[in-house]
Amino acid sequence: MMQVHRTIEQLPPFLRAAVTIGTFDGVHQGHQKIIAALINEAKRNGGESVIITFDPHPRRIVNNAQPLQLINTLEEKIALLAGSGIDHLVIVPFTPAFAAQSAEEYIRDFLVARFHPHTIIIGYDHHFGQGRQGNFALLEEQAPVYRYNLMEIPRYLIDEIGVSSTQIRKALLQSDAETANRLLGYDFFFEGRVIRGDQLGRKLGYPTANLEYTDGEKIRLGHGVYAVYVEIGAEKRKGMLSIGIRPTLVNSDERIEVNIFDWDEEIYDAIICVRVHTFLRPQEKYPSLDELVAQLHRDKQNSLDAL
Repeated sequence: MMQVHRTIEQLPPFLRAAVTIGTFDGVHQGHQKIIAALINEAKRNGGESVIITFDPHPRRIVNNAQPLQLINTLEEKIALLAGSGIDHLVIVPFTPAFAAQSAEEYIRDFLVARFHPHTIIIGYDHHFGQGRQGNFALLEEQAPVYRYNLMEIPRYLIDEIGVSSTQIRKALLQSDAETANRLLGYDFFFEGRVIRGDQLGRKLGYPTANLEYTDGEKIRLGHGVYAVYVEIGAEKRKGMLSIGIRPTLVNSDERIEVNIFDWDEEIYDAIICVRVHTFLRPQEKYPSLDELVAQLHRDKQNSLDAL
């Protein structure tokens, strides 16, 4: 079972640690290849696999002028990594003081002093320390001094990871759930708190749970109608999700609404998880509510066919 460590001053003595470092946002297919290599290396040396990640995301500290939407919240990332088979996840508080370390201090006082790594697995383009001055070459130079092995993640895989993260974000913003899910290796998901709406869905025969995102940093899914799975505590149901401004209605604001099939309990204030499986259609304006209801019938059938 993966152990999670949130205080670097209280880390256990790792056994011949194979260590890699990264944000691992999405824990997607490219990340999974690195994790597999990390686990294999740890097993080969009879040691433990260790992933080092950061919270908040380093870009929020060193480059906070650019908005950043995350594929996963920290807790989601922990849950995904827990299923990957690694031994330890270390969450390092990324502070201005941490960012101000020189590259040499980062290696000596952080990597070596805290982790005593047997092997460091790192990408050719990984940078660290103040001003991002540290790189693979410096780690290679210091390897004989601190007696760790160094493995390089191949350039093609690093490029694939970079492209995948960018493509996943782009696909989600453009409502392309199929591309995002293929790159992730699982259905994209988000959590929402159920809030009160105007009850129109109930009047139309399709009661919906109106949602608000529980995390402000989580990437927003593009407008449209989707086939989804909904998790309410231990219960899992099929459903359909609508995100957008409800164009058939006049002066409607943006809504996130999910119709949960075979569910009629009130769940106001509950936090539910929505797993987005398939994009069904863009939002459309219908001449009447009757035609909207007819489309909702089709949407439900199409959702059931997709799920």
